Amino acid sequence: MAVQVLCVIPARIGSTRLPHKPLRLLSGEPIVRHVARRARELDFAARVVVAADHPRVVDAVSGLGVDAVLTDPALGSGTERVATVSGLPDHAHFPIVLNIQGDQPFFPLEAVMGALQRVRVGDPIGTVGSSIVGNDLTDRNRVKVVVDAAGRALRFSRVMPASFAWQCEVDVLYHIGIYAYRRSVLKQWLRWRPAPGERTEGLEQLRPLHHGLTVGVARVGAPVASAIDTEQDLAKAETYVDMATQR
Repeated sequence: MAVQVLCVIPARIGSTRLPHKPLRLLSGEPIVRHVARRARELDFAARVVVAADHPRVVDAVSGLGVDAVLTDPALGSGTERVATVSGLPDHAHFPIVLNIQGDQPFFPLEAVMGALQRVRVGDPIGTVGSSIVGNDLTDRNRVKVVVDAAGRALRFSRVMPASFAWQCEVDVLYHIGIYAYRRSVLKQWLRWRPAPGERTEGLEQLRPLHHGLTVGVARVGAPVASAIDTEQDLAKAETYVDMATQR
């Protein structure tokens, strides 16, 4: 029997770069509703839960056949919301938890399967990376990850020194905000202090590296549409939807 997966979608309205991000409309519907609908279609996700920080986010996914939990607005990251939801009694039997961030309406199945596979082969945390387009290492809106030959994350950053791209023993990828965790990792996460640089860069994924955990990075072959973090991203997403509709 396949291992059942709990899929949690953290979504908060307190984003600074794109205020009320989960509720912003994409093709006439809130962004978080697009993500939740797509997650519901994953046949290996036994339960899909939106971890919200505001009742309006809960209302935005009503009628989709997914659960929604109102979490403490003071929680510092999406993973803290995921850990809180996974710790509820109804979710105690799920050994693997999938985190699909609420600003990823176009997440590909290949990326989800890649993150899960890293955990299934032994990594405590799995995530995803894709090739950098045009060797651009300086766009602060795109998080990068340095990986070793075994696909283990060595570093996450918004601005990556160009020297990393020329070291044959490592590779630099765009990081995609999809994670899989062993349940035991999420129990630890809430007890860990933030890592140096975590708050200044806004990168929660620095925390497990700082505390000595392996983060496996699955590489997806095709470029992946970026998360919606800015007004420009939202405009690009509208164009993407329009083009897909016309095909």
